Amino acid sequence: MSLSLNLPRNTTVNEKRNIIIVALVVSVVLMLAKFSAYFITSSNFVLTDAAESIVNVVASSFALFSIYIASQPRDENHPYGHGKIEFFSVFLEGALISIAGIGILFKAGYSLINPQPVHDLLVGAIIIGVTGAINGGLGYYMINKGKTLKSLTLDADGRHLLTDMVTSGGLVVGLLLIYFTHYLWLDSVLSILVGIYICYSGYRLVRKSVAGLMDETDFAVVEHIIEVLNDQRKPEWIDIHNLRAQKYGHELHLDCHMTLPNYFDLNRVHQEVTLVDKLINEKAGVPTELFIHTDPCLPECCHYCSMPNCPIRSEPKRVDIEWTMENIIRNKKHYE
Repeated sequence: MSLSLNLPRNTTVNEKRNIIIVALVVSVVLMLAKFSAYFITSSNFVLTDAAESIVNVVASSFALFSIYIASQPRDENHPYGHGKIEFFSVFLEGALISIAGIGILFKAGYSLINPQPVHDLLVGAIIIGVTGAINGGLGYYMINKGKTLKSLTLDADGRHLLTDMVTSGGLVVGLLLIYFTHYLWLDSVLSILVGIYICYSGYRLVRKSVAGLMDETDFAVVEHIIEVLNDQRKPEWIDIHNLRAQKYGHELHLDCHMTLPNYFDLNRVHQEVTLVDKLINEKAGVPTELFIHTDPCLPECCHYCSMPNCPIRSEPKRVDIEWTMENIIRNKKHYE
């Protein structure tokens, strides 16, 4: 038997959209400020931050679009909803960050061979410092909201802004170092270091998006679900196995096999499955749609079954089997 819980439509779509709109407006303003700093200083180091700000604008624009798509209800063509669009948003953001980093590496490498004069570094440092502080505050806010609203897009956009804050902080230090030492070659060398860091940040986002698109197991989520099931376990739930989880945006889709006493009628089976469904949705902290296939118990289950007053028990209970990642994801009853 299987049970599917009809989840309510996400009531936080407007809040997500408003956060992304704010991020988009801020990104445009800060991009103009950073390019102004570049034209004032002619510094490649400043250009690294300005180039990444273009990515911020594009990424926020696509994030706004992806949140709109993800909020659409399920239809015949998308029976699991549209939540996976968020993984595409993260992939695009990571790819753009990586491209920006590669471009910075080429530009800095060329300038290292053919150095160009820089000037007004203190003015540039002040502008970049202010933009970095704004991005940092907005990034922390978006990450917290991403966790609260279960939005991968908000979380990814927020982490990108934190990356921007780190690079901006390093840029300010670098500009001051160049200003006081007058070593112009530092402009290109520091740009190369930042470019490598940006490429690595882009790779991490791409890796995260590909993992989601390939339905890679989120072990932290599954471990938490297993912990909840162990804490609330009932004697009727003899074992759970073949547990699999997939994430579609802010929702989790979970299926498993559940062994119940074979003398339960259909109403009792439905009652137990409904309890598991309700338990996970209330305690696991993520909206979850469950598909539970129920198996009848066999005599081989008796040695670890806790069901009291069982009329068909063939032997007394001898062991307690805790549900762990190892035995709950296998497609086997626990006695096998």
